[in-house]
Amino acid sequence: MSVDITLNSSAGSFPPAGHYSHSTTAGGFVFISGQLPVTFDGEKKADASFEDQTRLVLKNIDACLAGAGVSRQHLVSVRVYVTDMNQWPTFNKIYGEWIGDFRPSRAVAGVAELHYGFALEVEAIALAPQA
Repeated sequence: MSVDITLNSSAGSFPPAGHYSHSTTAGGFVFISGQLPVTFDGEKKADASFEDQTRLVLKNIDACLAGAGVSRQHLVSVRVYVTDMNQWPTFNKIYGEWIGDFRPSRAVAGVAELHYGFALEVEAIALAPQA
């Protein structure tokens, strides 16, 4: 059985800090690793406001989607991890502005902490029609 797996790269993403790819295409899907509020040049924004961290994470998701040749409208599932569930309404508002009327499945999990003290992390799966 032959399995085609593509490790995607994106000019708009920061270099991975560990042994992983920001996104991988396999079996007709794009799997996006958990994205954190890190700028293109690798600056960690743990001290930024929750709103700014959210916007940066979604920008990083966009870069991963573009690197895989797909868009937000190809998303089928989004998982969100937040360290303060009281921030969920803020995330939901910004996410709604970002995604528009399109509504892929989504899950949220409150977690005790995230790497580098970040307030949120988002991972996603998108359909890769060209795969």
